[in-house]
Amino acid sequence: MKEFWKILKRYVSPYMGNLGGSVVLNLLSAVLNIFSFSLLIPIMQILFNTSQRSYEFIPWHSGMEFNEITNNAYYYVTQFISTYGASTVLLGLCVIFCLITLLKTSCYFGASAVMIPIRTGVVKDLRMEIYSKILALPLGFFSQERKGDIIARFSGDVQEVETSITSTLDMLIKNPILIICYLAALIGISWRLTLFTLVFAPLLIWIMTAIGRKLRARSLEAQALWSDTMSQMEETLGGLRIIKAFLAEKKMAGRFDDVTTAMRRKNNRVATRQASAHPVSEFLGTVLIAVVLWFGGTLIIGEHASIDAPSFITYIAILYSVIQPIKDLSKAAYGIPRGLASMERIDKILSTENPITEPAHPVTLNSFNDSISFDAVSFRYEDGGKQILDKVSLNIRKGQTVAIVGASGAGKTTLVDLIPRFYDVSDGAIRIDGTDIRDVSISSLRALMGNVNQEPILFNDTIFNNIAFGVEGATQEQVEAAAKIANAHDFIMEKEEGYQTNIGDRGVRLSGGQRQRISIARAILKTPPILILDEATASLDTESERIVQEALERLMKSRTTIAIAHRLSTIKNADEIIVMDEGRIVERGTHEQLIEKAGMYKKLTDLQVL
Repeated sequence: MKEFWKILKRYVSPYMGNLGGSVVLNLLSAVLNIFSFSLLIPIMQILFNTSQRSYEFIPWHSGMEFNEITNNAYYYVTQFISTYGASTVLLGLCVIFCLITLLKTSCYFGASAVMIPIRTGVVKDLRMEIYSKILALPLGFFSQERKGDIIARFSGDVQEVETSITSTLDMLIKNPILIICYLAALIGISWRLTLFTLVFAPLLIWIMTAIGRKLRARSLEAQALWSDTMSQMEETLGGLRIIKAFLAEKKMAGRFDDVTTAMRRKNNRVATRQASAHPVSEFLGTVLIAVVLWFGGTLIIGEHASIDAPSFITYIAILYSVIQPIKDLSKAAYGIPRGLASMERIDKILSTENPITEPAHPVTLNSFNDSISFDAVSFRYEDGGKQILDKVSLNIRKGQTVAIVGASGAGKTTLVDLIPRFYDVSDGAIRIDGTDIRDVSISSLRALMGNVNQEPILFNDTIFNNIAFGVEGATQEQVEAAAKIANAHDFIMEKEEGYQTNIGDRGVRLSGGQRQRISIARAILKTPPILILDEATASLDTESERIVQEALERLMKSRTTIAIAHRLSTIKNADEIIVMDEGRIVERGTHEQLIEKAGMYKKLTDLQVL
């Protein structure tokens, strides 16, 4: 339970007012319930003449025992009966019983109502914490994790936490209060009988704990299989075109059936154990009542009776009322392990350390004035993979256009991803205007840069919002001006809703060239002094490439540009071309200089001509 209390301390602390209100209302509910049991049942016995005993009034004093309090209550009732008659007193007692029940149920409702903001608030806070963590984690984390698994933790696991932990929070507050209050009343009636009863409680707790431990382990396995299901669904939606093209529907359906069948088996076992909670607690409760009836009967029937019949009936009624809170507590004991299993999976995201840290005393870069320099930069991924970059040294002056070319896997994209600190260098340093970028605030560093990628990353929103993404307070005029420079204004105006047209998921309602021009317009609106182009025209047809290239040339004017090039024809006019191979710079120079060297660059151009 340590993990459970840690979760409560972590997420419930902002809602301590609600928690305190629930405690007070549950306490009132328990006291009113005990009052109705301890007084009404014996009084009804007196009214129906099941007890001929006469009662003498005992002066009120501090430290009165329970039997003395009930004795005085019975005394007053007998006096009222002799004065007003049994029928009138019975009517009055029924009204009192209804009022007590109304107060009790109102307190019960209030105790549950004040817990609702805690349940919904904890889930909202948890989702927000996961989402913020996802936004903060570096790109390297997501290259090692499956998106479907992350989505499963964000949706299914958080839902499980809500169902299994926060929904049982009310029971975990209410039931202990009821149990403690009822036990106090039972001790007041007969401490001998209560001591005998408590002998069986450890057995019940031990059985529930043992089943709960096994349930948690199996819940963790079931949640892992749920993640596999979500991952396969995400892969299927992303690769549906290929699945259909290669007639792989049966193969994918078989894979999905395997994981869902395994998940069903695990869920069956978990659900079976959960279903056993009620019958097990019901049986143990019945055994407990039977044993107490036998032992209590011996106390009444014996020569030295220590409890009278009305008190024993009250005792049994209160004891029976204890069983339901214990059963509810056992349900919570079943539910909590499932929630803890889900929380354990969520914590794998929340506890992931972010290697891209903000410096203790960050330098703010408000402008780019001189150069970007790579000083013997090396890079390898944290999982101990092969060296991606090996002692790369490069200087890019302000206003230059530098193109980076090379075969796939040469390290081109990794090199440019190091500039905005999507990753950190393993060795060496990258400096902007002489300042190590690890000493610069991340926000001011990335504010200097604009990105246009090979695959345009757009959002399911309007064209206007996609262009204005990341630029607060952008006006219609500014967005249209950026779209015109990007050769996008004309096709946008052809749309029925113009700039307010929704482009669908990832811009699916636009062509490839149109999506890329929206991306360029977005970069133009940001007006960054440093521009990073990652094969921005590689996936376009000839006509779209021509239009996009014109937009890129306008964007590149008066900016420092670093362009990863797949089509070498697009970078002939670059100030410097860097040729990379296996993480090293093997050639550098202008287009003409590299052609004259007749090295790797010449081979690449010849291959593209062919």
